[in-house]
Amino acid sequence: MAYAQFMAGMAFNNASLGYVHAMAHQLGGFYDLPHGVCNAVLLPHVQRYNAQVCPERLRDVAKAMGVDVSAMTAEQGAAAAIEAIQQLSKDVGIPAGLRELGAQEQDIPTLADNALKDACGFTNPKQATHAEISAIFAEAM
Repeated sequence: MAYAQFMAGMAFNNASLGYVHAMAHQLGGFYDLPHGVCNAVLLPHVQRYNAQVCPERLRDVAKAMGVDVSAMTAEQGAAAAIEAIQQLSKDVGIPAGLRELGAQEQDIPTLADNALKDACGFTNPKQATHAEISAIFAEAM
């Protein structure tokens, strides 16, 4: 188990965790929710935001998930990746939204404030405003 944790730590240090983790940290701390579930619920919503600046990377994700992207533009591939992520989440029983986890819309301003202070957000492909983070949380409700 210690070796697995070590390997996970190495992966985290080499990855850009971005707003998915920054936002999930806030949900977990505020509502005492499992970090992995929060990440899974937020992932498609944050990737939709990130697709504005890195659709090629998401197209690669779609390909890795078994989607035939050969005739797709980068933007179409990004949309296919997000759809595949949502389907995978559904298949494994991830809640469809934050409301199912007990999150409340009136808490979004506080969650967004704190997500913007989280160090993980600094590596996101596109830096967000408070309004954009709030909109992502609202979309994920």
